[in-house]
Amino acid sequence: MEIQYVIINFIILITILVIAGRKTVKRIFGGRLENINKELDEAELMEKMEMPVFMPLPEEAVEEDHSEEIIKAKANVDEKISLIEAFGEREFSEIHRGMIEDARKELFSVMKENIIKLFSYEKYAAEIKALDSQVVDDILSKISLTDGDMSYLKHHDVLYVTITSAFPLAKELVDKIDEATKKLLESVDGKTSLWVLEDPSLIGGLKLRIGDTVYDGTVSEELYQFEKNMNHAPIMDDDTVGQLIQEFTEKAEEIKPHIHKYQLGRVMTVSDGICWMDGLADIMYGEVVEFECGERGMVLDIQQNRIGCVIFGEYEHIESGSRVRRVGRIASVPVGECLLGRVVDALGVPIDAMGYLPYKERRPIEFKAPAILDRSPVNTPLHTGIKAIDALVPIGKGQRELIIGDRQTGKTAIAIDTIINQKGKDTICIYVAIGQKETTIAEIKEKLQKHGAMEYTTIVAAPASGSAATQYIAPFSGTAMAEYFMYAGKDVLIVYDDLSKHAVAYRELSLLLHRPSGREAYPGDIFYLHSRLLERSAQISKELGGGSITALPIIETLAGDISAYIPTNVISITDGQIFLESELYNEGQRPAINVGLSVSRVGGAAQTKLMKQMAASLRTKLAQYRELADFTQLGSEVDETTRSALNSGAHLMEVLKQNRYQPMEDWKQALLLFAVSEGYADNVALDEMVRFENELFPFFETNYNSLVDILKTGAKADKNVLSDIRCALDAYVKRA
Repeated sequence: MEIQYVIINFIILITILVIAGRKTVKRIFGGRLENINKELDEAELMEKMEMPVFMPLPEEAVEEDHSEEIIKAKANVDEKISLIEAFGEREFSEIHRGMIEDARKELFSVMKENIIKLFSYEKYAAEIKALDSQVVDDILSKISLTDGDMSYLKHHDVLYVTITSAFPLAKELVDKIDEATKKLLESVDGKTSLWVLEDPSLIGGLKLRIGDTVYDGTVSEELYQFEKNMNHAPIMDDDTVGQLIQEFTEKAEEIKPHIHKYQLGRVMTVSDGICWMDGLADIMYGEVVEFECGERGMVLDIQQNRIGCVIFGEYEHIESGSRVRRVGRIASVPVGECLLGRVVDALGVPIDAMGYLPYKERRPIEFKAPAILDRSPVNTPLHTGIKAIDALVPIGKGQRELIIGDRQTGKTAIAIDTIINQKGKDTICIYVAIGQKETTIAEIKEKLQKHGAMEYTTIVAAPASGSAATQYIAPFSGTAMAEYFMYAGKDVLIVYDDLSKHAVAYRELSLLLHRPSGREAYPGDIFYLHSRLLERSAQISKELGGGSITALPIIETLAGDISAYIPTNVISITDGQIFLESELYNEGQRPAINVGLSVSRVGGAAQTKLMKQMAASLRTKLAQYRELADFTQLGSEVDETTRSALNSGAHLMEVLKQNRYQPMEDWKQALLLFAVSEGYADNVALDEMVRFENELFPFFETNYNSLVDILKTGAKADKNVLSDIRCALDAYVKRA
């Protein structure tokens, strides 16, 4: 079957697919080749098929021009596609992307099958042999000794050289390669040991391996590279079947013996998600490797005689002695607007059953943090909508504020409420779930979706059921996604929930890699692990885009011990901490923030002038209240002044309580806290404070609208404004 005929048939089938839907398409695709084989004789197929440009196309293989039919068929496809747009944008997009994905796979299968048949066709035997000579010349022009080869020759006299071809190689070509490799080693006084092998799976061409380095000029490698690029290429909404067919047609006509250089190693042992390899002498730390079974891993340990690698997927399919290949880059993830509203795993693969991810760009998970001169001061507030935080421990854009406390004290609740409060504030949110239960992650997604927060949020999930490797790279992947937006000039909020489990995952990997353990069995570089992660969060200069990443790392403590190894490490890296206390939580204080141990080292510069003014004395009054409350527990009698301070403090604690998913605007927080701290609620019963709060804001908005407008600016209130606020509060109290 000629390629043009395949194309026309394929277009017709795609048209049917578009009309009937994806299920019908899959059914059609399943029997397409069988139907074609029934129509055409195999011999005629081979004589008429177009030849790849490994050699000139024989004149007898040239057929009539079908360009007119192809144009008509393409027009028919475009017409049918326009008809199904009534399904709705999302539904159509899913059908379209699925169609393109299936079309890619089918076209590649056809192209590979026909190329294999071509190289088995005796008619072109002479041309195929001529190809070997060309490949040999190209390979010999590129060979060289790597640093790994030089290191190997220091300890060994012989460097192994292997020639592998799809067909028997002419003796003169073998001798030519042997002479060239011997000449290559003359300068280092090395010797070669030449091996010549045959492997029909290469389809055509040959490859030369010198030490660990392979110079591959085979047809199978060309097809491998094309398939890899095809699978990694994003599927866009504006992609057409016509474009896809043209791409494959051009590729089939332009397959040439390009020489691909890569390194191969060998799997020594594999267990518990850890693979030990030899070879790959030039590999880099953090580089991705690919195993024969298709699984991938990342290098985390390089020793003199072996290389340690963590495996991202299932390691049961990896066998000792199998080959492993350098990919030539560090791990990367998709980035861009397409991630918003999606749930992806640590490698950026969608796991939310919402279809394909049409990304246009990828970023490495490891990236250099902004330099000191590339950063700008933290001076813009990031409102959480939580009274206790915005007033007492304010957070600024570009800040790293730690949330720390025992389990079940509301750490995640604060992070989720902060994300929900970013609605309408042009802030991108990324929630990284590390070691969480899958049900918990699903619940968080549901809550964010319910409050309209998933529109600007991406969830990176590395659940407890996943491997330690995915839990290890998850926060780095989330940060890479955040960096894309930061360098595009946008503000990003990223939550790491939590870094305690991240440290445990890294400890597990380090112990399996036989690294020396230190305090609490953690490796010595655990501090550097979290510092290089958190230092990537910053407010960058306007020259670099002016964007920011605000980080909220979460750390879980045991029995409130903030002096443990991991907590102290992260506290020293971050710009402050929000400490949640179990005792307060059990007393019904929500959020259970210990004001005395919580601090924001740089957030004060970002706090609005109004909030700073209204809450100026709040921290002092709460500290006094806690001391007096502890003293009165002894049963001592107190004077009227102490009793008044206790009453005022109790009202302050009560007003700081806040239900989940109920963020409060900044001006409302400032007004409420001012009213309570100035004693306007001292005569209100504690169980009536909710009513006091709920009725206060409508009262101001109805009767003092001009005053509300002034408060909304966030500017510092002058004497006249303060006087007006007090008069309004007096009126409210009398009304009540």
